[in-house]
Amino acid sequence: MSLKVSSVSKNYNTQKALSEVSFTVERGQIIGFLGPNGAGKSTMMKILTGFLKPNSGDVFVDNIDVLENAIEAKQNIGYLPEHNPLYLDMYVREYLQFQAGIFKVDKDQIETCIVQVGLQSEAHKKINQLSKGYQQRVGLAAAILHNPKVLILDEPTTGLDPNQLVEIRELIKELGKDKTVLFSTHIMQEVEAVCDRVIIIKKGKILVDKKLSELKENNIQNIEVTFDYKIEEQFIKRLPNVVSFKNNYDTTWYITFESEEDMRPKIFDFAQENGLKILGLNTQNKNLETLFREVTA
Repeated sequence: MSLKVSSVSKNYNTQKALSEVSFTVERGQIIGFLGPNGAGKSTMMKILTGFLKPNSGDVFVDNIDVLENAIEAKQNIGYLPEHNPLYLDMYVREYLQFQAGIFKVDKDQIETCIVQVGLQSEAHKKINQLSKGYQQRVGLAAAILHNPKVLILDEPTTGLDPNQLVEIRELIKELGKDKTVLFSTHIMQEVEAVCDRVIIIKKGKILVDKKLSELKENNIQNIEVTFDYKIEEQFIKRLPNVVSFKNNYDTTWYITFESEEDMRPKIFDFAQENGLKILGLNTQNKNLETLFREVTA
């Protein structure tokens, strides 16, 4: 087991930041760790990386007890915190050489990481001369410099432009092939593009822990349609793949279908065949964003 969190709780005086949080992660998984501000995400990440001690519970990284053997555990962890702590007066390559010395890493690995995160054109500059996006890349290079088994990334795509987002997204996917990656973000598209699994946390408790494929396998479609005049339910029954339906108002129907096929063209065909006009058509299908809003509102 690459990551194991068992009944972890953390209090700040009277405020409960985490309450009996438990989850396990296998090697080779990329986990999106989601939640509203103040949900406990950063606290959990600081506990995983040995920067904070929980009030109760156990944490293991690659079968190493983080609370008992923090230094040994950190040798297997790469961490990019939300507020990237860089030495801004150092040059990029100089900073990575400094990090390499801490982890006793071969200096050849520095050049490999510079290429991996796309810093070749900026490596000769001081860090304070870089844009926010490139500073994020320096932090990510430092996190993977010692080839850790587990990567903890707190808002890793902050400040990146759309082109950089694609590049870092591909890098995270590549790293996730042989590492465990846990990263938090508020960008649902990033999670859907990169992650295998989603954990949603609110007020220190896990509300959702599902594989992304399980969310995508839901073939239920909820469609609200308003016609130009009232029709009887026997006409609605003629539509294919109808699971249930409800007449919300005189001319508006809320219809649930079960199908992999988009049912909206079928509704348009139905309207045309029956001499109807469609005045309104809204889909209300669940995706990751709507699920997030639903469970955290």
